[in-house]
Amino acid sequence: MQQKLYLGYKLRRFREQQGMTQAALAEAIGLSSSYLNQLENNQRPLTAAVLVKLSQAFEIDIASFADDDQDRLVADLREALADPAFHSDAISLQELKAIVATSPALAQHFLLLHRAQRKMQDRLQNMDDTLSANEQASGLEKPLFPYEEVRDYFHYRNNYIDELDLAAEQFHNRLNLSGVGSIVSALFEYIKERHDVRTRIASLDSKGHGMRRFDPETKTLTLSETISEASRLFLAAHQIALLEFDDVISGLIAESSLISVSARSICRVGLANYFAGAVIMPYRPFLEAARSTRHDIERLQHQFSASFEQVCHRLSTLQRPSARGIPFYFVRVDKAGNITKRHSATRFQFARFGGACPLWNVHEAFAVPGQVLVQMAEMPDGVRYICVARSIIKRSGSYSQPNRHYALGIGCEVSYAPQLVYAQGLDLKNRNTEVPIGVSCRICERENCQQRAFPPIDRSLFVDHSYRDVVPYQFTEPATKYT
Repeated sequence: MQQKLYLGYKLRRFREQQGMTQAALAEAIGLSSSYLNQLENNQRPLTAAVLVKLSQAFEIDIASFADDDQDRLVADLREALADPAFHSDAISLQELKAIVATSPALAQHFLLLHRAQRKMQDRLQNMDDTLSANEQASGLEKPLFPYEEVRDYFHYRNNYIDELDLAAEQFHNRLNLSGVGSIVSALFEYIKERHDVRTRIASLDSKGHGMRRFDPETKTLTLSETISEASRLFLAAHQIALLEFDDVISGLIAESSLISVSARSICRVGLANYFAGAVIMPYRPFLEAARSTRHDIERLQHQFSASFEQVCHRLSTLQRPSARGIPFYFVRVDKAGNITKRHSATRFQFARFGGACPLWNVHEAFAVPGQVLVQMAEMPDGVRYICVARSIIKRSGSYSQPNRHYALGIGCEVSYAPQLVYAQGLDLKNRNTEVPIGVSCRICERENCQQRAFPPIDRSLFVDHSYRDVVPYQFTEPATKYT
């Protein structure tokens, strides 16, 4: 193992689930009770030998047991604690790691409280702004940020939903879609035969904004005439998810920790979308194709009749415990720098608040439409990534309506370079070619970044009036107090 694993809480939870005492579990895997006690209290790391013994004694998947959300939780905690609301002594990275290692549940509850506090602040600000403008406060919509709730749901499931993925793969095999010339026509025929739903291609509204409409009374599924074949295929599979697998989706939502009604509604859409992607690109065939093409997105795009974005998204979901793919991050950004989609099976973290790092190549993609950009990047924690970016245009289908412009980013850690076609020609040993990027300026500790928009919020700021650099201020080591 490349890093020490302190997973005492997982070991303790596993033992409790088995209904065993420390002595009983220690005897079952050939350890002393005192050694097991040290493991559960994170006084010693969980070694590969112990994991193998657990696997042999209880037939558990080692990768699934060892997989941990510690890096994600540490990054989220660090950003939350950078909030100016915490006027307290700075907490070091090592302290945060210790907190997460010993009590991950407490860390998650703290994050929930922090997000609730931010939502309340924003709500109060909205009310204040509205009252100042002499508007009716009763007409306010509560800013519950349902998209953030749903993003966190997928984030902490490692962007992999086993129940839907298996159901989609079985559905694909049952219809034998791999041997079908036109998968779209096959899905249209299936919806008609199985659910008595007629599919038609037409304009949904006068402005051309609509993409899909389902009328349960007339049993008609209308797909926009302006969208691509890949989008029609995706939306047909999405409708099948809602018609045929609603019980699976409803069960997942019921088991989730989503609070608001809006979040549950949005999650239903997200889960149906997940199913659709898994039908078009079934797990094992897609994983094999990805490996054989060295994850060449354009080749996979043509092989599975999918869009560039759909392939990128699917690559970021290949985290089935028994057959894991490369851990990728995936992001979609608009021209204003807003992150409209984000998933990460890697240690790569996205900013929850504020803008992303301007040195990241996903922003540069807008300047070279349609061109694939490859970047070697290093995050402040020293982890190196191969970052792939490309811009896309989603056409409106009308001269009078503007097209939608996005940049897509997908990447993985440098250790996976031999399995990645985009690593061709990169000098992986030359550290001078790496671009130092960060999550966002508010929590980035890089002192010599000339693209910095503002200082890190947990540092003391000072200005030397006799000296001016590109950035007109300097900041200290982590401050004792926020200033």
